[in-house]
Parts: sequence; structure tokens; C-alpha cells
Amino acid sequence: MTLPDYEAWAIFAAVARRGSFTAAAKELNLSKPTISKAITRLEQSLGTVLFHRTSRKISLSTAGRSLLPHAQQISYDGEAAMEAARDTTHLLNGRVSLAAPLSYGLSHLAPVIADFMCAYPEITVDLQLNDARVDLIEEGFDCAIRIGALPDSSLRAIKLRNMSGYFIAAPSYIERKGQPETPTDLGEHDCFIYSNTPSPEVWSISDKSGEITNVRPKARFRSNNGDVMLPALIAGRGIGYLPDFLCQKALDAGDLINILPDWHMGEIALNIVMPPSRLRPARVDALVDFLKDNLR
Repeated sequence: MTLPDYEAWAIFAAVARRGSFTAAAKELNLSKPTISKAITRLEQSLGTVLFHRTSRKISLSTAGRSLLPHAQQISYDGEAAMEAARDTTHLLNGRVSLAAPLSYGLSHLAPVIADFMCAYPEITVDLQLNDARVDLIEEGFDCAIRIGALPDSSLRAIKLRNMSGYFIAAPSYIERKGQPETPTDLGEHDCFIYSNTPSPEVWSISDKSGEITNVRPKARFRSNNGDVMLPALIAGRGIGYLPDFLCQKALDAGDLINILPDWHMGEIALNIVMPPSRLRPARVDALVDFLKDNLR
């Protein structure tokens, strides 16, 4: 039995992540010839080309793209195993990469990260805010905050809490355009569409019994970010559907009202998701536990 070339697999993952042999060598504190020899060795053992090389750049081959998730998992598991073997009484250190939605990251996550950095001064946090859903394995994230129903996947997920969603409008809009009584009435109103969903053109609206009504809202405004909708909603320009963390203050102040309190659009949950491996560096567990304690 021949053991896998774990070092070469990890180097392959680093080269793919950094986009060059030189950058990978710098990250891993190895020489460029060592990096090149490891990739060649792995290609020869697999009988396939992993990278297309030119004088200016490298790019993954078809086989390389197919095998990259395996290399990333091998690299991640190896690092996690090393972390687990270390004396946990030592101060945790190293980098943790976290992805989160933009609005939630600014309003709720930022102060928690500040507290985490005070509690763990030797851990470096790389936080990327983007409403687009990232691929944790391919893009090298340790964990991510996700809001909404989770599709079936191999990712490990921790549900932190349920969120409420509201159909909202300003009192001035209702005075001008009238009060929708049922979801079907929304087809005649100016609606704000959150475009970063699988089917933004169709709102699947449930009542308390679970019966679903599909509505095609008349779009007055579209955006891939919910926070940007608030000023126009408060100004009376239309009707939107937003989670509580975005609109609760405006509801409490009376700037917006919940116009269809008996209807909602599916479950909105706050989750932490992680790669499928149960092995994680201790610093990642530290951040995950901190988020669990402070975001619930």
C-alpha cells in the first residue's frame, strides 16, 4: 500500500488558493523549486495535469478543478489535526476567515468581532462581508454566517435563532396607495424586491396555517441588499419584506408598519455554517463558540 502524498496535496491547495507558485512558496515558507517539485510529483502520481502553465500565469486544468476540493479538505484536516494535538493551555493564535452578509455584519456582527479580538488577542480575524453566498471549501473560509433556510448540503450548520420577517410600508404610503388586505393585493402595489434569492420575481407567502400563495409583485425597486431599501421605504415609496434585524427599529419608532401581520415568506434563521470535517483548528472553535454565545 502506498500512502498518499499529503504534503503535495496541501501544496496543491495552496497554489490554487494563491494563484501562483511564488505566492504559495511565500505563504508556506518553502522555496519555489520545492513547490514546483511537489506539484510535478503529484501530477505524475495521478497521471494528469493539475495546472496549465504559461510564462505569465497558471490556471487550473479540468482535472485540477475536480480534485481541488479534495486537496482543500486534506489541507484543512491536517491543519486541524495539528491544532488539536497542541497543548490547549497555550494562547490561541493564527488566522480565522469568516464570511457574513453585509447588513448583518455591519449592524450585529461587528461589535461581537471587536469583543472577540479583545478576548483572543493573538487570533487574526479575516471578515468578508458580502450578500452573495460564498463557497466555503473553494474560497477557503473557516466558517460563515448565513441567514435564511439552508439548502441540503454537506456543510455543518449550527442554528443560532429564528428571525421574524415583516411586510412593511410607511404610513404615508398606506395613506396614498391603500392598505393591502391579502398577499394577492401586492400585485397592485409598488414593491421592493430583494434580488439575492433563487426566485426574486415570485413571493411564496404563507399564512398561519401554512397555506402558500405565490405572488408576482410589481417591482418598484430591486437590490441585492436589504439595508439600502430602508430610506425609500420610510419615505413612503413602496412595500418591502425585511427581517427583524433590519427593520425593527423603524417599526418601533412608527416610521414603518407591519401591513400583513398574518403572512410571512418562509423561515428566516440565523446560522453558522462550516466545512463538513469535524476536525477544526482550536482557534476556529473559539470563534464559533463566541458567536454562539453572543449572537443568540
